[in-house]
Amino acid sequence: MKTRIIVAVVAIPLLLICLLALPTVCTAVLVGLMCALAAYELLWGTGIVRHMRLVTYTAVMGLLTALWCHFHMSYAAAVLGILVFTAVLFAELLSARGELPFEKIAVCFAGGVIIPMMLTALVRIITWEEGRFFVLLPFLLAFTSDSGAYFAGRFLGKHKLAPVISPNKTVEGVAGGVAGAIVGMLIYCVVLDLAFRFRVNYLFALAYGILGSLGAVFGDLAFSAIKRQTGIKDYGNLIPGHGGVLDRFDSMTVVAPLTEALLLLIPFAVR
Repeated sequence: MKTRIIVAVVAIPLLLICLLALPTVCTAVLVGLMCALAAYELLWGTGIVRHMRLVTYTAVMGLLTALWCHFHMSYAAAVLGILVFTAVLFAELLSARGELPFEKIAVCFAGGVIIPMMLTALVRIITWEEGRFFVLLPFLLAFTSDSGAYFAGRFLGKHKLAPVISPNKTVEGVAGGVAGAIVGMLIYCVVLDLAFRFRVNYLFALAYGILGSLGAVFGDLAFSAIKRQTGIKDYGNLIPGHGGVLDRFDSMTVVAPLTEALLLLIPFAVR
């Protein structure tokens, strides 16, 4: 726990500087590197795909997806990129002469296209006109939900939520996570309202808190299920006390695109 706190104290200010002060391309590169590392952890770290060329193709695709989002490249460019990536994967499948299972190709596609497209919601959000005000939302929802779930589960948790996949998660913890996310959203709304003169819809903000917290739990459980199936404790050890990129940002794969969709469909704050 001490290591986790120290890492958080160091990492959170650096994250805020990257998101709020540096050029947006820095965020794109950071998220792209996260996607590349996540691809490596999903394929090599789990042992699902121990094929260095496939891992390399997948990691590069994750990085390029973030850059594509930042520079607002055309839909045609995205289709072409996915087509080339898919063709490379199937070329490896054909050259293996039946010794490379298709399931490994499917996991590479998930690691190179699906997960990066979800995580790069952060890049798409920050490039909006008021993006720097909203890019913090996925982190706020995920972290306040996680904190609320931790304390509620520790002191009140009695009913297991998914004992086989995540033994420490409880129904009470989920409720505490929802409460934590709602409180975090309301505080954020007050700041936007009073300090930056946004017109805030608090009812929509309540929906953000509830849906964001539930999305965080879903993402956490989904990636925990992969760990249980592959017999690993953590995806990696890059972040001391937290594990790998997927251990720390598993919930973000759901919360980030969910936040992007909510901001587009029911914006809670406008100027």
